[in-house]
Amino acid sequence: MNPRPFGARLTEAVAARGPLCVGIDPHPGLLRDWGLSVDVAGLERFAMTCVAALAEDIAVLKPQSAFFEAFGSAGVAVLERVIAEARQAGTVVLLDAKRGDIGSTMAAYASAYLTDGSPLAADAVTLSPYLGFGSLEPALTAARASGRGVFVLAATSNPEAGELQGALVPADPPGPVAAPTSPGRAGPAGRSVAQSVVAAAAARNAGLTPLGDVGVVIGATLGRNGGDAPEFDLTGLNGPILAPGFGAQGATVADLARLFGDNLRHVLPTSSRDVLRHGPNEAALRDAALRTRDEVSALREGHG
Repeated sequence: MNPRPFGARLTEAVAARGPLCVGIDPHPGLLRDWGLSVDVAGLERFAMTCVAALAEDIAVLKPQSAFFEAFGSAGVAVLERVIAEARQAGTVVLLDAKRGDIGSTMAAYASAYLTDGSPLAADAVTLSPYLGFGSLEPALTAARASGRGVFVLAATSNPEAGELQGALVPADPPGPVAAPTSPGRAGPAGRSVAQSVVAAAAARNAGLTPLGDVGVVIGATLGRNGGDAPEFDLTGLNGPILAPGFGAQGATVADLARLFGDNLRHVLPTSSRDVLRHGPNEAALRDAALRTRDEVSALREGHG
């Protein structure tokens, strides 16, 4: 029996629960703000409170793997519990691990995060394509086979990213990478590295319905700190767009409309600290997440 495709499951989750991803980021500062100890006990209390408050109402939860790994094997055990209990409650779990490697090492990551039976297997995982998009093939194949998804970094909002992601890739003839520019649409000198990642994802998603299983990550804060916001050609992506930076990092619904326009129907904004700061009270956490979800839903409805 073939597994249900990730794109179909994500589409159903967003239709039922609204277009929002909430990050579970147990940063030491947040643990302290919640009155918790910065140790495994505090980590577990924080993470499981988030699951209890959000997993039955929010479409996607995104635990940040690094904050769990920081506590060693005991922290990874908490992460395994978060993944299992959140999935059991019906939410889609996107593990934010940003893995990227080659050959057998990439295959091992795929086995850990995208293969049935692994305690770290979520519904999807974030990946870095900057060893070459083709290096992700073991993960792309494993995700397709198990009905899971991947979200590939395309244009992140950290200021250091533009030097690489905005570099131009000449179309013809092949040659050296040109000077950085805005990481968006193709221009006379070629298309950006970020746009090339989008194009590679689109090729993997071609023909899949209602949505492909290879998403891209495009920061929602792009263009807020001076300069023009990049314009991406997302028309053929046929996949989800994860847009981190919504809320505490400064991105607003106006930024989502500015960056994504007619592609808003495929955008999944991510909010972490702006929701998590309302803890440790479960009801306050849930209410904050639902307010954010409703704000994004109203924007999508306004754009048809």
